[in-house]
Amino acid sequence: MLLRKTALVLALATAALLASTATATAAPARPAPATAGPTTPFAAAAANPVIVVGGLSGVAVAYEPIAARLRADGYRTFIYQLPGLGLGDIPTSARAFASYVNQVRASTGAASVDVVAHSEGGLVSRYYLKRLGGTATVGRYVSLGTPQYGTYVANIVAFLGLGGCAGVVACQQMAIGSAFLADLNAGDDTPGAVRYTTIRTVQDELVRPTGNAAVNDGATNVLIQAYCPLRVVGHLGLVLDGTAYTIVRGALVDGPVRPNCLAL
Repeated sequence: MLLRKTALVLALATAALLASTATATAAPARPAPATAGPTTPFAAAAANPVIVVGGLSGVAVAYEPIAARLRADGYRTFIYQLPGLGLGDIPTSARAFASYVNQVRASTGAASVDVVAHSEGGLVSRYYLKRLGGTATVGRYVSLGTPQYGTYVANIVAFLGLGGCAGVVACQQMAIGSAFLADLNAGDDTPGAVRYTTIRTVQDELVRPTGNAAVNDGATNVLIQAYCPLRVVGHLGLVLDGTAYTIVRGALVDGPVRPNCLAL
């Protein structure tokens, strides 16, 4: 029985990763800015534009739901789709992201931006912060289901002999023990004056163990089910879920962690 369950978990994990890879070829490669939304009283503390950073195979339109919530709260919101949908080298994607941040700053006149990053997008933006001087231009960093210390899903794909993560460089770099992660996680996890928040869920199908979605050295690491035990949120659901958004919203105003467990 245990063997059957283990085989099922491996099959589902592999299928999820390969399915995300398969969707990548049909999507546009350029980052897509979302238009600014109406000003609300909540936005008084939201001086920085917010860049929503997509994950592996995450097309820009998939992040419209969370962008719409941010716009409704008065944020100037932009969506950054990873170049090549994030299949390639993460540091290379981070250098492209650095250019995008400068474009947003130039177009808005803002000195700094805030970042809300999903999955691989959290690694891209954290590499920007740690290795490319991004701490000078980012005020707040919020990650959603980012494999900060890697995921066994990537290791499983390699273990099954699927061409070393099916030839996806970013997958190889997200495997636990990769050279990329060893470099990224050497020293301080949270450099600069940036406020770091990580959000994770126990039902995450692609970040295993889920504790690897947290970082050290002073970050606010939030496990949704520690506050809302009955809340069911998957990996992709982190950008759709109302409770997760209440945590994001609090992080963007440096507020306490007070998730709304009933939020839609």
